[in-house]
Amino acid sequence: MPAPDSTFTTRFSVPVDAALRDAGWRPGRWDIKQAEYWADTLRAHTSPAGHRHAVFPSAVEAWAEFGGLRITPPGPGRQIAPARLHIDPLAGLHLARTLADLGRALDTEVCPLGDEGDGDTLLAIDREGRVYGIDHTGDWYLGHNVDRALEILVTGVLPERLTTA
Repeated sequence: MPAPDSTFTTRFSVPVDAALRDAGWRPGRWDIKQAEYWADTLRAHTSPAGHRHAVFPSAVEAWAEFGGLRITPPGPGRQIAPARLHIDPLAGLHLARTLADLGRALDTEVCPLGDEGDGDTLLAIDREGRVYGIDHTGDWYLGHNVDRALEILVTGVLPERLTTA
């Protein structure tokens, strides 16, 4: 029987697991009441131009497990400097149009997840659970699910830029 991979303690690598636990996450964490509050708040918000947020199960599940966490990377990044994360969908409350535009470009619906770097980058999640970053330099693909996005963000891996072809 092969030895377990020592870089993973649970479903995350050691540095990501440590950062999550330092932020208050534990396996099985689930605050559906808070996630439903965020869902209701986003659904109730309409921008001055009439844009509304899409809310769907992949977002609510991510908020229930990781919502409210302020995650501080444990060290320098592999390729870029990692930034502090805050999983709070209300960081994108006033960006319904921006998220709708991204969703149209990706042929899906996109909803806020939180922010990176004290508001420098909006984190968003789509219906399939894929995660994106939106900042002044462009739009970024952060992973096929929240777990992968956390690995990329916390360890400072250079994300993939979204481009138009």
